[in-house]
Amino acid sequence: MDRAIPSQILNYEGPPVEVSWIESIIGLLVLSLLHSRSCWNKIKILIVSYQRLVRDTERLYTVSFQEICDRFGKQYTWDVKSTVMGKKALDAAQIIRDTLELPMTAEELLAESREIQERIFPTAKLMPGVEKLMHHLQKHSIPIAVATSSAGVTFSLKTSQHKAFFAAFDHIVLGDDPEVKNSKPQPDSFLVCASRFKPPASPENCLVFEDAPNGVRAALAAGMQVVMIPDDNLDPGLTQEATLRLRSMEEFKPELFGLPAYD
Repeated sequence: MDRAIPSQILNYEGPPVEVSWIESIIGLLVLSLLHSRSCWNKIKILIVSYQRLVRDTERLYTVSFQEICDRFGKQYTWDVKSTVMGKKALDAAQIIRDTLELPMTAEELLAESREIQERIFPTAKLMPGVEKLMHHLQKHSIPIAVATSSAGVTFSLKTSQHKAFFAAFDHIVLGDDPEVKNSKPQPDSFLVCASRFKPPASPENCLVFEDAPNGVRAALAAGMQVVMIPDDNLDPGLTQEATLRLRSMEEFKPELFGLPAYD
């Protein structure tokens, strides 16, 4: 999480200072940062968006939609993509169709994109740091589940090479789950996911991992803390709301949220 440097330091106009004095100030800033982190709620449950588990799925979505857009001289840009990340498949297809003015219905766009995804999704790999975190949580009996906007058909495609890994989760809530009435940024998927732990989990005890701005807003609307691991291409201005931002799951330190530290 970004923290502002005190104005007294930024605006310092006095004489040159010794390096040791600078080191002391840096030490104080680090202590201040650690103190602020201790205010984060201690969590007992983890909920993960699918895209933070498997590498390249967002890139593969781009490939599938761009292949269709190429026929009509259109570009599936990150500006468009950032508006649909985390939404249910048909809702996303409708936004893409309307924004790019594609000469097809949203249903036709979705069906064609899924044909392409059937070909390319099985190549997706697990994200760095994911297996380490999963094993660590299992070792310490920390419950973990998946909440994804993907429908059952798409989710099966994306996880076909990782069935054993996904079988280890307490449960998985899909985008076409009948209890999930509204897609992200509404909190439905996360609240449904929390309710299915045994016993049901309180939102304040849940930590969500997300990559999409809509997912971050959904987690916050559910009353949960959220770690965002955004794609490098995402506008940094769309990442400001997260509790904590990281570049990779490998950077996650469980102890910051009251969980056992890695060995």
